[in-house]
Amino acid sequence: MLAFGLPAEAASRPPDLVLDGAVRRTDHQTFREIPFRVPPGVDRLRVELSHDGATNKTVLDLGVRDPERLRGWSGGARTSFEIGESGATPGYLAGPLPPGRWKILLGAPNVRPDATALYTVRIWFGRSAKGPDPVFSPPVREAAAWYRGDLHLHTAHSDGRCASVTGRPAPCPAFLTFQAAREAGLDFIALSEHNTTSQAAVVQELSAYFDDLLVIPAREVTTFEGHANVYGTWAPLDFRIGRGDAAGLKALLDAAEAEGALVAPNHPGLPSGEICMGCGWTAATDWSRIPALEVISGGAPALGMDGAFSGLALWDRLLSQGLRVTGIAGSDTHDPLRTDPAAPRIGRPATVVFSDGLSTPGVLAGIRAGRVFIDLAGDASGVRLDYAATTAEGGRAVMGGLLSAPQDSMLDVEVTLVGSPAGGRLRSAGGVTPIDLPVAGSVVLPRIKVLPGARWFRFELVGADGRRRLIGNPIYLTPGAPNS
Repeated sequence: MLAFGLPAEAASRPPDLVLDGAVRRTDHQTFREIPFRVPPGVDRLRVELSHDGATNKTVLDLGVRDPERLRGWSGGARTSFEIGESGATPGYLAGPLPPGRWKILLGAPNVRPDATALYTVRIWFGRSAKGPDPVFSPPVREAAAWYRGDLHLHTAHSDGRCASVTGRPAPCPAFLTFQAAREAGLDFIALSEHNTTSQAAVVQELSAYFDDLLVIPAREVTTFEGHANVYGTWAPLDFRIGRGDAAGLKALLDAAEAEGALVAPNHPGLPSGEICMGCGWTAATDWSRIPALEVISGGAPALGMDGAFSGLALWDRLLSQGLRVTGIAGSDTHDPLRTDPAAPRIGRPATVVFSDGLSTPGVLAGIRAGRVFIDLAGDASGVRLDYAATTAEGGRAVMGGLLSAPQDSMLDVEVTLVGSPAGGRLRSAGGVTPIDLPVAGSVVLPRIKVLPGARWFRFELVGADGRRRLIGNPIYLTPGAPNS
């Protein structure tokens, strides 16, 4: 995601170009063009202007032209801007960045007699193919922590609808989704619009206002044989995958992988066909290429988020085949204003990720590493679930890790649990002796045995009503691989 409005000292690497100059009284109320060259392959640029004339009331205006047209003007309102293929700082035009001779436009509405101001223009070039660039994707927060988010949301940029100010159905503006996410105590969201990234432009605008909320680039690739969210890129991806088109699905996965993006099929347990075109996942899939799966969807609360139409059964089958697939969740909210019990609600369920910082690369790395639990109730009061297992030989792995533990091994397990509801019970799933015991907080479990053929195990917190409240991700088991 482009991030604009940062001070010059926030830049995390040296600029690619530095252009210095001076303005004097002879430049008063004139314009200057400062040429620079954009090399081939650039799809993002950032420009920052600074000068030393403020004490003398010197004012400089800022804009830019590409080789063909004006790409934006912010006057004296900004000292920096960014332009990318899919988004830009307000006042600037998104789109391809043609290589060649560009021009910084510098206006001088005020330069006092006998005044001289030295200015510096710093320019950074970005190339998506080289992966995340902290100049363009700085962290919202730098602290390592558990961060709470909703990975599946829709707005007016696809089929999100809500009541207008006069009460009529209307395409629902993204501002309301941002506002509801913040009110729900979320740290990050993804606007996963169907087969489009037009939302990128409004993300650029709103992120400056909601500056404590991370917005992960996303879209919901919507095909006849299933829907899948792609996280981490605004780059074009071809969604035109027909029935039985294995080559098309492979091409999509190849393209996403080339962008460093993460692909996660959505609501795979839903029925498909005329009742809900392409809603279930029926595509022939090389699951070894799928790092995550939406196992809980809030799109139809009346069906029970963890019931027969959830992705839990598919997830368990994939895990039992020895695949490492992180379970995630999303509310699939289309209307942030609805509050009735039958309506999806932003942040219910929430995906909670341990990340080294609140940034797109950090959150996606946390998902890939399996450092994730799902909060079905969307409780923003600081609930937490984590666990670690240790073998008699001293091997140790945390949730998401790999543990060398042959059949009949005995494991010591520490469960960290914060915010357990009254009457809560901890249950195990997967290849260990069954656990089902009341808990009120963190606990060290009695030694548990690894069952024959076990590939994984995980824990869930169940409420007094018997319904799942928290779902953890697996610790993976192998009879001989090193612990991690």
